[in-house]
Amino acid sequence: MKTNKIIYYIATVLLTAVMLFSVSMYFLQHEMIKGAFESFGYPSYIIYPYAVAKLLGLVALWLPGFKTLKEWAYAGFFYAFVLAFFAHYMIGDGQQGTAVVALIALALSYIFYKRINK
Repeated sequence: MKTNKIIYYIATVLLTAVMLFSVSMYFLQHEMIKGAFESFGYPSYIIYPYAVAKLLGLVALWLPGFKTLKEWAYAGFFYAFVLAFFAHYMIGDGQQGTAVVALIALALSYIFYKRINK
């Protein structure tokens, strides 16, 4: 049981770090992110709402209880990471590695969350 918790917390902290880095870039390097979003074909007006949604997802993952909300947050992050991977892959900028790391951390966090909360 202790090993499961350690793996869960390491994966969730890694996931949180990636997401906080992403959100900080959205707020602090807005012009650079705007250019990236436009290169993907996404509208730039979704940058701030997307950053807020990522923060709310992190809050849902870290709050005790709220099991249904956690499931939604995990699902939302899953779709976000898969779409981010393919967006970077399709334009060929070579930046899809972060999405892969985030997806692995998300999968480990989810699997071990389920194991420790049976």
